[in-house]
Amino acid sequence: QVSELVQLLLVKDQKKMPIKRSDILKYVITREYKDYYSEIVNRAGRTLQQVFGLQLVEIDTKCRSYILINNLPRAEGEYLCRDKEKEKMGLLLVILSFIFMKGNSVKDSALWEFLHLLRVYPGKQHRVFGDVRKLVMDEFVRQKYLETTQIPLTDPAEFKFQWGPRAEKETSKKDVLNFVAKIQGKDPTFWASQYSEAVATT
Repeated sequence: QVSELVQLLLVKDQKKMPIKRSDILKYVITREYKDYYSEIVNRAGRTLQQVFGLQLVEIDTKCRSYILINNLPRAEGEYLCRDKEKEKMGLLLVILSFIFMKGNSVKDSALWEFLHLLRVYPGKQHRVFGDVRKLVMDEFVRQKYLETTQIPLTDPAEFKFQWGPRAEKETSKKDVLNFVAKIQGKDPTFWASQYSEAVATT
């Protein structure tokens, strides 16, 4: 049961998909082992940590969903990821930086405008990212890197973006601020309010 759960979690992690307790009970833990659910999950977590350097983290206590995060040491402001994912993660880091620097929440129109400046156009096919709007609105949101909330009384509907729980676990505001400072060639203390927030949440 433990090794089957480890395999399922690794498969889901390929697509950065959160896995729910209901899926674990449906696909892995048979009825006679249901009472041992917590022990099986804990053992799978230990195996993932010892063998793969991955940490099993519960991100939603209500519907009991889990993600795997990399707990190996990483350079500040850089993601450990598979080569094919590097470009997407680079774009994600830029988006997370933009959201943080703008006060932790941005309208979708402001984000598309910002990406436009980087010559990344939502609605147009990008040679690396494919459909950018779909990547941001569907993939990054489904993977829990970003969260979207509809702004009330907007027609057509407008949304705001914030960091999702996976982003909170896999990086930090300090890392992101250091990343921005490196790009801009400035000291992180140049942005006083963001710096104090980054230090407070470290």
